[in-house]
Amino acid sequence: MKKLLLLLLPAYCTAQSPKPAMVLCEQSQHRIIIVEPGTGRITREWKADTAHAKWFTNPSDAKVVANGEYLITCASGGGVAIVRIKDKRTMFCAYAGGNTHSVELLPDGNIVSASSNGNYLTLFKVDTTHKINYQQQVPIPFGHNVVWDRQRNVLWSAGRHHLYRFRYNFDCAHPNLQLIDSVGIPGAEGHDLFPVFDRDSLWLTTTTVFSRVDAATMRIDTMSAKTVKHIKSVSSGPPGYPTIVSIPKEQWWTDEILDLQGNSIYREKGLKIYKARWILYNDFSYDGRPWRPCKKKKAAVYAAALVFIYSGIYLLNR
Repeated sequence: MKKLLLLLLPAYCTAQSPKPAMVLCEQSQHRIIIVEPGTGRITREWKADTAHAKWFTNPSDAKVVANGEYLITCASGGGVAIVRIKDKRTMFCAYAGGNTHSVELLPDGNIVSASSNGNYLTLFKVDTTHKINYQQQVPIPFGHNVVWDRQRNVLWSAGRHHLYRFRYNFDCAHPNLQLIDSVGIPGAEGHDLFPVFDRDSLWLTTTTVFSRVDAATMRIDTMSAKTVKHIKSVSSGPPGYPTIVSIPKEQWWTDEILDLQGNSIYREKGLKIYKARWILYNDFSYDGRPWRPCKKKKAAVYAAALVFIYSGIYLLNR
């Protein structure tokens, strides 16, 4: 029932406007926007503040997370952020560098990003109370994407020639990854990697091939579409939601989002769209719990110890 409600009423919507919506990386104004493709109306817009504007030039990924309450985003300028949608408040902001192309939310509240020029993933300890946060880099060639798999507790990322799986250490204060295995990908230069809606699979694009990955077996099957080259993003949904793709018209951007048959789903002249995703519940990556900044294990242990001590004192004095 909860999943159904999340499908019908994305959390950023009011009860009066439960309309299908997309989140777009829009580079003409260096912003993230939420649009209703049916009406063309922009319902939300986020831009970085002046102090961090350079970090967020040319936004390169955006995902709605935590039951639709937040979005995570990054940009080629090197910035990564967690934004509360209802009031557009930036909850966390940090610098990854290296032409950051993708970002993902981890189960403990931390985040990880992928940087293509730098050839690395960056893990961030998310602490909203401090300006300096722990971060750790993990090498990966041509880092363009990151996806959390909650069923297997692994992080997926496609590089130049391989699709990799990493094990997360779940160390809140010092997050890190360990490579588990990898498999060759069709074509070269893995670009977008994103869950197929309501299936145990992932969409994968390269410069020349569009494919789908079986998450259980790591088998990769090539897919057909009107255009399969240089797809920057793929997003699917339930019946009534066409699978959408962003394919550059000029350099790396477009003003139009298409379906797999090449039909126009959304177009706005003057926009420079890099990626587009339907706003839908993603149970491949997330468990429906609200987002909270990562809490140190030590604090949790102290809290448990205090509860134990006070419980003992209470029982002794009964």
